[in-house]
Amino acid sequence: MTTPASDLTVAYQGNPGSYGEIAALNAVPGATTTRGYPTFHEVAQAVESGEAEYGVLPVENSLMGAIHQSIDLLSETDLHVTGEVVVRVAHCLMALPGVGLNEIKRVASQQPALDQCTVLIRKHGWQPVAAHDTAGSAKNLAASGERDLAAIASSRAAELYGLNVLERNIEDEPFNFTRFMILHRHEPAPSDAPHKTSLVFAVRHTPGFLVETLNELRGLNLSRIESRPRRDRAWSYLMYVDIEGDARDPRVAQALAGVLRKASYAKIIGSYPMASETVG
Repeated sequence: MTTPASDLTVAYQGNPGSYGEIAALNAVPGATTTRGYPTFHEVAQAVESGEAEYGVLPVENSLMGAIHQSIDLLSETDLHVTGEVVVRVAHCLMALPGVGLNEIKRVASQQPALDQCTVLIRKHGWQPVAAHDTAGSAKNLAASGERDLAAIASSRAAELYGLNVLERNIEDEPFNFTRFMILHRHEPAPSDAPHKTSLVFAVRHTPGFLVETLNELRGLNLSRIESRPRRDRAWSYLMYVDIEGDARDPRVAQALAGVLRKASYAKIIGSYPMASETVG
């Protein structure tokens, strides 16, 4: 029996009102049940155990680059990437109701969010206060009642925790997006939508061998390529690659087979529909 989408639970890292929750709400059509977890690892564990049907993990931000903790998890878990969600990160400055800008002396948020709003923070001379996540800083502010403290989070967080939005879109650059991968225990069903294929591989530490392996992908559009240190071997690296194309396509399949033949370790993380729009 197929579980109705409305009964599915989508796991995310953070508190309600976080950008992770926004991604989770848009990960599976019709799904409205989401559950936050303290860490990325616990999100993956929830999906592996069946506590959640799906999970979302942020893998890169258009301003800050790759989110390495999530990327490393993808090579360690047996979960499959079944899709992606791109969230527009629109930061809001919020405070307790009735508090004006002139009363604020400190501003709290997750460190990347603080780094993305440095122009406003420096303009007012506020003291930045690093928090575990954006929505958590809003939640803590609402509970603390501190009038000299503001928070940076989504407009949804302000609504959930009863805070007043003083300024919207306060990020330094307008092209601020975070890409989330959707995780599931099973591979996605075939579809005709444009696809991405993500893989991770390692090669022998031999001169020119990495280039030879990457040459197997020639003629394909690589939308991302990045190296990460291996956790089980010093001075050895894993290559993460995103290819525009479906692994079922003969041209992509032939290229992947070439990589698998040459690599000392290789794993296809997923072949999944590309995000067709931005949410949030």
